[in-house]
Amino acid sequence: MKGVLVASNNQSACNAIRTSLRSEYRIDAVSSKDGCLEMFRKKRYEFLFIDVEVLCESMLNNNYKTALQPFWHAYPTAQIIAMSSQEMIREAVMAVKAGASDYLTYPVNPDEVNHITQSIYESIIMESELDYLRDRFWQEDSLEIVRTRSPLMKRLFDKVRSVAPTKSTVLLNGETGTGKGVLARLIHQHSNRKDGPFISVHCGAIPDTLLESELFGHERGAFTGAVRRKLGKFEIAQGGTIFLDEIGTITPSAQIKLLEILQDGTFHRVGGEERIEANMRVIAATNADLRKMCEAGQFRKDLYYRLNVFPLEIPPLKERMEDIGYIVEVILKKLNKFDLKEIHDIHPHVIDAFGNYPWPGNVRELENLMERAYILEESPILTPDSFPDELFTSNPSPVQVKPNISLSLADVRRTAIEQTERCYLKELLAVNKGRIKESAEAAGISARQLHKLMKKYDVRKEEFKAPAGLSNISEL
Repeated sequence: MKGVLVASNNQSACNAIRTSLRSEYRIDAVSSKDGCLEMFRKKRYEFLFIDVEVLCESMLNNNYKTALQPFWHAYPTAQIIAMSSQEMIREAVMAVKAGASDYLTYPVNPDEVNHITQSIYESIIMESELDYLRDRFWQEDSLEIVRTRSPLMKRLFDKVRSVAPTKSTVLLNGETGTGKGVLARLIHQHSNRKDGPFISVHCGAIPDTLLESELFGHERGAFTGAVRRKLGKFEIAQGGTIFLDEIGTITPSAQIKLLEILQDGTFHRVGGEERIEANMRVIAATNADLRKMCEAGQFRKDLYYRLNVFPLEIPPLKERMEDIGYIVEVILKKLNKFDLKEIHDIHPHVIDAFGNYPWPGNVRELENLMERAYILEESPILTPDSFPDELFTSNPSPVQVKPNISLSLADVRRTAIEQTERCYLKELLAVNKGRIKESAEAAGISARQLHKLMKKYDVRKEEFKAPAGLSNISEL
C-alpha cells in the first residue's frame, strides 16, 4: 500500500487527510521535522503533507529549497504538499516555488486533499509517458547525462533532441567546465553520423604556427620539416563530426579556411592544390563572447554567422543547483567503476555545502573535488573531512549575488537580518569560546534569548569551545 506522511501539529488537518485518503493509502503522522525525516528514512512515502512551520524548523536564511532537500535525498520522487494558515500563505507559495508540488490552507478540506493528490498523480503519469517518449530517443548510455530537474537543462536537452538528427552547424556557448565537450559528443551520438568518427580539437592548445596544419593537413614540402603528406583533423573526420573547442582562439588565416569549409563545403591542405570535399558536421564551442570579439575586430563576422546557425547556451552549475544530487551520483558511479572502494553516498553536510558554494569552476570543479575526496576517504561515504575547508566556510570569497526580486522587500530585509544575526552569533561565541553567560552579557540579551537564537540558526556552542586543557592555560 502507498504511504502518506503528515507532519503537523494541527490535529483537524491530520484527521481530514486520513478521512480523504484512508482507503487507498497508509497514513502516518508526526509533529516535528526531525521526526518526519526519521520516518522518511524508515519507510517509503509517495506524499508528504507538511506544515510550513514544521518545514521551517532550523531553516537558515529563508532557504526553502535547502529545507526540502533532505526529504528528496531520502526519497527523490516524493511529492511534497505544504500546509499553512491564511496568514502564512506566502511561506507556502515560497515552498512551492522551491520545489514543493502544491499547497493547502487551513482548515483542510478532505475533498481538496483528494483533488490535489489526484491531480499530482495524473501529472506524474503524464510526465512518465513524456519521459518514456524522450527515453526512446536517447540511447541507454546517455540517460544519466540527460537526467535533470532543472528547467534550463530540460529546455537545452529538448533543443539537442531537435538538432541532433540534422546536419546543421552547432555553436555551444558556456563557461569553462560546464560540459561543452560532453554535449558535443551527445549530439554526435544521436545524429545520422553516429557511426562515423568524432574528432575533438582543442584549438587553444595548438600553437598558432601548427594550427592550420593540424586542422587541414599539409603536403610534403609545404614548409620546413614537412617531410611527408599529413592528413588534418577535418579530413580524418570525414563522414563524422568535428568538435572545435575554444573556437575563438583560432588565427585569422585559419578563420578564412574554416569559412571556406562552412560556405563552400571544400578545403585545401597547406601547400596543396587539390580541392577536398568537406563531408563532416561542425560543432564549435566557446567560453568567450564571439559577438563582442567581432565588434572588436578579433573574429570574422561572416564566420560567426556561419557558426551561429544553431546556438546552444549551457547554463553554469550555479544556475542548475537542482541537479547537484544527480551529478554527484553519476560522478560516484564513475569513480567506483575504476576503484574498489565502493563509496556510494555522500554526507548531508557536504550536500548542504555544495548547495551554498558558487562553483566558479562548474561541473569540472565538482568532479575534481569529489575525486580528491574519494582518494582521501576511508569510510563508506564521502565525509566533510575529505573536502577542503573552503567549501564549508560561512563567509567564502566575495561573490556578487543578485537580489532575489521575486521576493517582497520585507522578505529581502528579513533575510539580510537573519544572515547578519547568524554571523554575529558565530563571531560572538568564537570570541567567548562558547561560554553562554559571557556571550549573552556581551550581546545585551538574556541567556534564554541567546539559546533561542542559537536554535533558530542551528549554531552550537560546542563548535567554539577551547580544546581541553587550553582554557586553564589561558587563565594563568
